[in-house]
Amino acid sequence: MPDSFFAPSKTRKRKRSQEAPSSSRKPGRSAPSKRGKQKASAAPTPKKRRDEDLSDETHDSDGAGGIDEMDLRAPDVDPDAYESGEEDEDETPAEKRLRLAKMYLDGVKQGLGLADGEVDAAEIDRELISARLKQDVLEHSGKVHLFVADNYQIEDAPSIRTRGHRFSVTGAVASPSARWLFTSGKEGVIIKWDLHTGRKVHTFHKCRPDKGKGKGKDVSGHTDEVWALAVSPDGKYLASGGKDRRVGVWDVEKNEWVKGFSGHRDHISALAFRKAPPTATTSTQLYSGSFDRTLKLFDLTSMGYVETLFGHQAPVLALDALRAEIAVSAGGRDKTVRFWKIPEETQLVFRGGGGSKWMDDLDGMDIDGEDDEAEGARRKKRAEEKAKETRFVEGSIECVAMIDDQTFVSGGDSGSICLWTTQKKKPVFTQALAHGLDEAHVETEDMPIVRKPRWVTAIGALRYSDLFASGSWDGSIRVWKLDAKLKSFALLGTISAAGVVNSIHFCTPPPEFVSSAAWASSPETQEEASSKVRGQAQAKTVLLVAGVGHEVRFGRWVQRKGEGVLNGALVVALHART
Repeated sequence: MPDSFFAPSKTRKRKRSQEAPSSSRKPGRSAPSKRGKQKASAAPTPKKRRDEDLSDETHDSDGAGGIDEMDLRAPDVDPDAYESGEEDEDETPAEKRLRLAKMYLDGVKQGLGLADGEVDAAEIDRELISARLKQDVLEHSGKVHLFVADNYQIEDAPSIRTRGHRFSVTGAVASPSARWLFTSGKEGVIIKWDLHTGRKVHTFHKCRPDKGKGKGKDVSGHTDEVWALAVSPDGKYLASGGKDRRVGVWDVEKNEWVKGFSGHRDHISALAFRKAPPTATTSTQLYSGSFDRTLKLFDLTSMGYVETLFGHQAPVLALDALRAEIAVSAGGRDKTVRFWKIPEETQLVFRGGGGSKWMDDLDGMDIDGEDDEAEGARRKKRAEEKAKETRFVEGSIECVAMIDDQTFVSGGDSGSICLWTTQKKKPVFTQALAHGLDEAHVETEDMPIVRKPRWVTAIGALRYSDLFASGSWDGSIRVWKLDAKLKSFALLGTISAAGVVNSIHFCTPPPEFVSSAAWASSPETQEEASSKVRGQAQAKTVLLVAGVGHEVRFGRWVQRKGEGVLNGALVVALHART
């Protein structure tokens, strides 16, 4: 009797209605012997078959549907990892909506700190269902929905300053929970602060560069100046970058170096996280901008590089992002702001470089003792001279901030702040000389005084609201308010800040922050605060975080050293008017 290995395989007709198509048969294989089948039946059958155990034969007895109906996922994959709750195959759409609604309310109650059984019916109706659900819907819409600028008290707002850097502070950011504050300096040090007390918690020191073949790739830290900082939406990671051409990722709670990305070919100048909280389907995305004129996208969920964005013709100086997969970058000397659509792999180019004029207040005043002809000739001559001397053309766009998914603002070296929308290629509104002029005295006969505009060195916006702020070296941070139609903006107030403002960041702290941080106490009493709804108290306080130093971030061409100028962070608590 010939060996069963060489026995020809029997062809069997298959009905499509009863069986699913199986995998294609490999050449040189045939049906196993009966003895092999008996041994296989004696052993316990595994729940999942491995690839090498797949057979050509169709087993009519076990009811298997072929490879198309087999579970080919990895053994360590949780089948419910990407499902919302405990789903049932027989669940009706109405039952599913009810289950998801219960899950949503449980999450909201957990966020407000309500224990099991501790439910206030009035608060549930007013806050949990109405306000919270409306807030979530509006945030996902990507449009401005918080018109709160008029409610904040800008003057005499409580503030706190940190002092711990030797050289100029280049960036300052706060964690979303307002628990920690991070500052970076030109000496290559990152300092972690307790935002409730203002005390130093930890210092990420500068590392000695490795001069070997690796050139610092394995060093757990930065080896040069740190220019940019960003905190992830969940507050888990801190991203940093600077002159060593590496994007560093730190664990905030453990104070440890996690990963270093070395894909850029020049200095790292800007960092921004996507503001969407990480979920099972949404990863933690980090954008970086560099002097090599490119942007890079990293996925911190898998700690990997994703892609590179090309387009700028000059170093990227600023970068910002919101919930959606979009980003806005400022290209410095190429005078462009680029709006990146990541999934579509497209970009919109907005070209700046406009001019601004400075008008003397004396031009509109009457001069006594002169007739109309002499006065008119003098004014005409003065206007011609000033038209030549006081027209400032924007040569570089230094900073940018997103207001919503279609609106953003930018500032440049001409001192102008421009309001942009994705519907138009030109600015919707321009505020000329937002921070005034610098007057320098020179020893010349023709021009004893030289007037130059103060650059807009930093700009930041409270996302999806009508409030944003700008900084320079005029000794103040200026807070602006957008109009209801997002067509213009006006000055709302000023905050004293001595030195050069290198970064501005807004943070919305939780309701209990004001009670735990003594320096941020509001003028209202505790009785008035306790009588208010918790959801309303959450929107009452906003923290403005600014990094202030003696010099600008990328150089030393502007220096401010004098009384009150410190290398540190300025944190201002903006409370609503009572």
